[in-house]
Amino acid sequence: MPPHRHAYRPVVMGRRGAVVSAHPLATMAGIEILLAGGNAVDAAVAVASTLNVAEPFMSGVGGIGLMVITHARSRERHVLDFIGRAPKASDATRVTEAEIDGGPKACVTPGNVGGWLAALERFGTMSRAHALAPAIRLAEDGAPLTWKSCEFIDKARATLARSADAERIYLGQGPLRPGRVLVQKELAGTLRQIAEGGAEVFYRGPVAKVIARSVREAGGWLSEEDLAAFTPEWRVPTDVPFKGYRLATVPQPFSAFQYLQTLNILEGYDLAGWGHNSVDYLHHLIEAIKLASADRLAYAYLDTTTAGLTTKAYAAAQRARIDARRAGVSEGERYDAATLPGQILAGHPAKYADEHTTHFAAADREGNVVTVTQTLGGPFGSGFVANGTGIVLNNLLKWTDLAPESPNRLKPGRKAGTMMSPTQIFRDGEFVMSIGTPGSYGILQTTPQMILNVLEFGLNIQEAIEAPRVRVYRDRLLDAESRIGAPVREALAARGHQVNVIDDWSWIVGGGQGIVRDPESGALMGGADPRRDGYAVAV
Repeated sequence: MPPHRHAYRPVVMGRRGAVVSAHPLATMAGIEILLAGGNAVDAAVAVASTLNVAEPFMSGVGGIGLMVITHARSRERHVLDFIGRAPKASDATRVTEAEIDGGPKACVTPGNVGGWLAALERFGTMSRAHALAPAIRLAEDGAPLTWKSCEFIDKARATLARSADAERIYLGQGPLRPGRVLVQKELAGTLRQIAEGGAEVFYRGPVAKVIARSVREAGGWLSEEDLAAFTPEWRVPTDVPFKGYRLATVPQPFSAFQYLQTLNILEGYDLAGWGHNSVDYLHHLIEAIKLASADRLAYAYLDTTTAGLTTKAYAAAQRARIDARRAGVSEGERYDAATLPGQILAGHPAKYADEHTTHFAAADREGNVVTVTQTLGGPFGSGFVANGTGIVLNNLLKWTDLAPESPNRLKPGRKAGTMMSPTQIFRDGEFVMSIGTPGSYGILQTTPQMILNVLEFGLNIQEAIEAPRVRVYRDRLLDAESRIGAPVREALAARGHQVNVIDDWSWIVGGGQGIVRDPESGALMGGADPRRDGYAVAV
């Protein structure tokens, strides 16, 4: 048995605040801000910018993100969308798959800086200089590489080779080894300019000019005009009931509706009666994921919201399509023009119209909660560093399609489809939980598993994050962490699932971070994923 009931790590607890992120130094940056009198928004900006330094392969200034904010004083909830658009010069007919996989043509307009500063300006209490100070200091002085950092950097050698600056910064400071200090003075200089001049410097000032010139000279599309046109967007969260709780997450055109539909379908079963990670539970979870994934591929990339997708009536109709004894055939996580025999097709939600990413969160004693997922698109994004800035640009165009018939086809000014689904959960209007994960398409499968672990199976937040998970792919293929026992895996195979066993603790099924509030005492409890460098601290 693990030393902490069903977990190897203890739940961290405090009353003044909690911060969870994918790296201990980023978590400590948020705690530093809370201890200095800042609120959860100030702390989240410190965490976001420090992750750029400590976990540079997952997110940073050159990336994009989504944020859910609960504001204590107004008791309002907001979604901040800071996802950049495809450059105006982009053209699906003049680019190859390899060029949008990485390099100067792969990036959309970076949105993270605009998002961080918009949140800070509206709901924060500290100056830009104060909130960005931990990241600037760490970039200037250097951050020790962890075992996981070395693994990601080593696997990204081909990506980093796309840019001389990227190779110099991440591979040119000596052999990769845990404990070696990675210094990023150019990034520190860029962050210092942002602290002094704000978003204007980054989107219309000297930083923008350097980024655009670097991309243009390398044959890419991103221009000064694209950068100048960027504006973060405040949106109303999607709010869906589930067994007495309310789940608040990002609305369409983002893809969180997939996991919400998965939960709605499963709500009609006695999951607790089946037991955690039992064959019946996992089979129905997998089949619900397939149905919801088919709808995402059909409806997520439309220009208008598809009404009915998250209604209970539609979930009941979808539930009726599940065969309790036999695995269905899935199209998979991504659009594929080739249809498989017997493939699960999208449902008809309109009938029910009436009815390599990182994740982190911060909560404070006043009741402010910030839940954020941000990304570069893939490890080190495009691999392209804008000259002299230390900024690794994203490769978000990789997540579009070049096929003319795809609903997610690359076109100028369009936002790439994103699976990022930061979520907050409430009961009777009171905050219960913040949850989220990286993992590209797997986000929409890992998120409901972690939520059900807490709400349905009674696990604490650390147990819920550590519990073994599955991930569903094309046809009947699925990954299962080997901690899901052989008898259950064999029983799934008997129902037609093609089970691929992965490591005990695999980053393939995400790297979740969460915060839970005790309803009686108000104590904040944090959990972080050991599958990566996740770390939780509470004060």
